[in-house]
Amino acid sequence: MAAIEGARPAGRTTPYGILCVDDEEAILESLELTLGGEYRIFTATSAEEGLEILEREEIALVISDQVMPGMRGVEFFEKVIERNPRAIRILLTGYADMPSLIRAINEGRIYRYIPKPWEPDDLRIAVKRGLEVYELSSENAALADALAEANERLRAENVYLRREVEGRYSFDGIIGDAPAMRRVFDVTEKVAQTDATVLLTGETGTGKDLLARAIHYSGPRKEKKFVAQNCGALPDTLLESELFGHKRGAFTGAHVDKKGLFEVADGGTIFLDEIGETEPGMQVRLLRVLQDGEIRPLGSSETRKVDVRVIAATNRDLKKMVEEGRFREDLYYRLRVVEIELPPLRDRRGDVPALAHAFLDSSAKKMKREFTGFSNAAMDRLVAFDWPGNVRELGNEIERAAALAGPGGTIGLEDLSEHVRGPASRSGAASRSPLGAEGALPGRVGEDGLAGPIEDWDLNRAVDRLKRRMLVEAVREAGSKSRAAEKLGIPRQSLQKMMKRLEIGDDELTAPSETD
Repeated sequence: MAAIEGARPAGRTTPYGILCVDDEEAILESLELTLGGEYRIFTATSAEEGLEILEREEIALVISDQVMPGMRGVEFFEKVIERNPRAIRILLTGYADMPSLIRAINEGRIYRYIPKPWEPDDLRIAVKRGLEVYELSSENAALADALAEANERLRAENVYLRREVEGRYSFDGIIGDAPAMRRVFDVTEKVAQTDATVLLTGETGTGKDLLARAIHYSGPRKEKKFVAQNCGALPDTLLESELFGHKRGAFTGAHVDKKGLFEVADGGTIFLDEIGETEPGMQVRLLRVLQDGEIRPLGSSETRKVDVRVIAATNRDLKKMVEEGRFREDLYYRLRVVEIELPPLRDRRGDVPALAHAFLDSSAKKMKREFTGFSNAAMDRLVAFDWPGNVRELGNEIERAAALAGPGGTIGLEDLSEHVRGPASRSGAASRSPLGAEGALPGRVGEDGLAGPIEDWDLNRAVDRLKRRMLVEAVREAGSKSRAAEKLGIPRQSLQKMMKRLEIGDDELTAPSETD
């Protein structure tokens, strides 16, 4: 008969350690003679001695006699399990005592029992197979540990990403200090804490999608899903399937059941962009969801309840469409429980510098480049331009300029698109005063950080001078940054960002004494 080759640990050169426990020295010698050529053998004449060895040595398999003075084999295995639960356990017995064997199997959780006397080859085979089981359990334990570690890392990453998303889509992440935007923030911060249906209106590119996400992630549903659908991007039949789902066989190509976005967003928020593009049939189905909180998938006769907050947006005049019979009046009033109109960028030109710098920072990070800012001429033109595509168009223009800008890190007039570099529109030229047609330009910043005589018509510097003066005076009068932010009607975080950008030091915030 061919020699039986012993089991070897995967990826290791050290043989497995085997502990043999028996009160008869002859039995231990026989075990060592049978197994010693393939494994590291440790012997003990008592269970207590065996436990001591188990504490200090790396043991993969334990062989023990059942009948020993002091502690029987089953009791010994119970203590082995406490110290090394993965060690394979083989019981030697010279008695055909079935109740004892059954107890050993159940309580000692032995891998196998071998009657005395044994055949050496039978013992070698039993040990080899037992160690193969041990190797497999070790691999499984390592995989389980790796999986637990990966799950914990994934959980931590999910928490980080959720916080990052919440921060990115919070109201603090939306740039706007113009009075029109402050009015928008006043309303949205209040409505975010409710479940009221919101209708966002305004021209294309004014940031309706960003505001919808800010409402969701600032409200009580932020732990649930936010899903968005452009209602003008799909024909009516496909839009119905996308929003309400379908059953298998509902139409050609419907091979499996599909959940609609309303069901996916259950407990969260659904954002219906370009709601004014929907057809009358779709408007009826949307009205049912808003009225009853029920959906019916295509091809199904059953309705399903959903708990979803609806935020809709449009760049169309829905009221006019209602008057013309192109939009359902009942749906219109269901949607505009709270209506928020986002102003076009040309009506808040004072926000252009801050927006442009934010877009430039984003582009620099994406392109792994460094920029110092904009030339005065470039910023003048950015502020003067009408931006028919609003904030979205401005963002695209800055990203383009950043990609084409030469070395030096400053975006100049020559880096802007030709249509932006061209003659400013009348409305843009008329807005060169940051105070508007009815105001006057602020003066040049003097040594005290306030205003001096007018010396140029640089719009970018003029806007910054006005902001600088207002911030310094507000903090001096209010006595603290928090009260100054409240007085100015802006978040404290926005005030701090502006002060950092305008390089306003703490020494400037203290009003000069009369003796100075």
